[in-house]
Amino acid sequence: MAALPPHRDTVLVVDDRPDALRLITDTLEVVGVTVLVATSGDAALDLLGHVVPDLVLMDAVMPGIGGFETTRQIKANPATAHVPVIFMTGLTDPEHVVQGFAAGAVDYVRKPVDVDELIARVRLHMGQARAVHASATGLDATGRMMMATDASGRLLWCTPMAELAIAGFAPGWRKGDSGLPAPVQSALDRLLARRDVQGASVRLEQDDGSLELGVIAQYRENEVLIRLSAMNPRVDAARLQERLGLTEREAEVLLWISYGKSNADISEVLTISPRTVQKHLERIYEKLGVETRAAAAAIAIRSAGQ
Repeated sequence: MAALPPHRDTVLVVDDRPDALRLITDTLEVVGVTVLVATSGDAALDLLGHVVPDLVLMDAVMPGIGGFETTRQIKANPATAHVPVIFMTGLTDPEHVVQGFAAGAVDYVRKPVDVDELIARVRLHMGQARAVHASATGLDATGRMMMATDASGRLLWCTPMAELAIAGFAPGWRKGDSGLPAPVQSALDRLLARRDVQGASVRLEQDDGSLELGVIAQYRENEVLIRLSAMNPRVDAARLQERLGLTEREAEVLLWISYGKSNADISEVLTISPRTVQKHLERIYEKLGVETRAAAAAIAIRSAGQ
């Protein structure tokens, strides 16, 4: 089998000054980075419609569409939202730095550019972005229902299974659309507004089931990882009972474990004692031939699928 060609890092530099473009291009090409160039915000957005780089270096102040607005449009496009943007600015006003981060930038460098600092920051943010992309790809492959948003609730990425779950609340919705469906966005906004957001969850109800959003972690400066759980307890429990040879109560306990609930939560939902939940769980382990809660949940997730 032929080896895949090595990936060559690609950076888009957006600046209207030829001298700045020349310096940055020469600096990056020396360390093996492929450089794309745009001299305006419009040109950058047009180029991004054809090529998606690993990182964008963005001049803050340019004629026409400035760096802030160009970055906002990059981040609003699902195809490019994951690309890190670093601002280059000679501005000393802290408000402009804040404005850059608000537009979606991950970092900034001052002009005149220190080439060693520039290379270090480019490498850092490309590496972080690549790690996040690899994680998302891995989640796609395992069929997990996960998504990530920024702190304001704007969707950054979601796995195919999460896309299907969200579309269940808004038929026809796709992650390429502008924003999440209104009911999901509203629930997400309530969730992210909580002070104790990590570990918190919120549920949307429908006649034939519900969708739960639970915050796993804020694992980057402005990125929140969220697990989705599509719940239809009556149908799913019956499916587990039939496919795994469980009693009705065992199937219900296993189902709620697969939803990520603790014994205390299951006790409250099923109105049985935590000790009874644990006894059911021990019998479930024995029937499934597993020793851990995670292994039982994994079997339940696979078995409850269509």
